[in-house]
Amino acid sequence: MSQVKAKETEDHGSKNLPQEIVKLISQAQEAKKQAYCPYSNFRVGAALLTQDNRLFTGCNVENACYNLGVCAERNAMAKAVSEGYKEFKAIAIASDQTDRFISPCGGCRQFMREFGLNWDVYMSKPNGSCLKMTVEELLPLSFGPDDL
Repeated sequence: MSQVKAKETEDHGSKNLPQEIVKLISQAQEAKKQAYCPYSNFRVGAALLTQDNRLFTGCNVENACYNLGVCAERNAMAKAVSEGYKEFKAIAIASDQTDRFISPCGGCRQFMREFGLNWDVYMSKPNGSCLKMTVEELLPLSFGPDDL
């Protein structure tokens, strides 16, 4: 099995990233401020960029019945789909973790997969540094719409 190699920015900032990705990460950081997480206190924000450059944000929303909570990534994608957008270019994910990059859960990876394999996922830290992977790298050998 081959090993996945992710690309991390070296400068802990944004000078090596395209401006639209810097904005995407910034919007994910802003979105986490709206998180409703009274149980875990783990804020997550996401910003999703469609193929035609429309931006949708989402945050995690917890529920006392834990399995009814919604992750930030799925929240942003559901907002986009409800507005008629189903082709995505990139998503940025942000949390308050400073020691490691925020990574999408398995459910979010599968949800992303529904909309294709070859779009970018930017996992970020509060300082703006990020780790870039594709959906396919995050969910190799996946099951998707073409399998039905």
